[in-house]
Amino acid sequence: MALSTSSVITLKINGEKHTLPVDHRTTLLDALRERLDLTGTKKGCDQGQCGACTVLLDGRRAVACLQLAVAAEGREITTIEGVADGERLHPVQQAFLDLDGFQCGYCTPGQICSAIGMIEEHAAGWPSAVTEDVRPQAGPPPLTADEIRERMSGNLCRCGAYVAIVEAVARAAEAHTNASDEDAATGGTKEAVI
Repeated sequence: MALSTSSVITLKINGEKHTLPVDHRTTLLDALRERLDLTGTKKGCDQGQCGACTVLLDGRRAVACLQLAVAAEGREITTIEGVADGERLHPVQQAFLDLDGFQCGYCTPGQICSAIGMIEEHAAGWPSAVTEDVRPQAGPPPLTADEIRERMSGNLCRCGAYVAIVEAVARAAEAHTNASDEDAATGGTKEAVI
């Protein structure tokens, strides 16, 4: 008896459910771009090395070219099309605009999704390869330029806009910290910006 090589799956993308038949070998990237016309997620190397296809899966960064679409079923998928709040840009998007964190813009969607995930990882106290004190009780390390560069190192910019990208991520992370501090001060009644 031959096993089926395709399935009908339902993906929850940017808060909306999409049901589609897919071959089991279809990557999440190809399902997004080719089947659902969500072309903000870019195809770069198609080998998980450039970060152009970075999306958020359950709030964590993932390169969509290495993720099978069938394995993403039941998970919350956020693409660049879903990070803004209506017409109001996400703070990371706004920081990229304000500080010219892009040139050609091809890598920008992946950079922004990666930065959103990275800021959350940092706030949760996750260390990086350059974090000096990795003890959990040390809390989040200072988000220096070195920390940002290390944490964003999976996202390549062929134009070389790295200086502005680091500045944009730093600004967005500061806004996130300020919003979290304000939320704590008001007893959790204010929603964080990231």
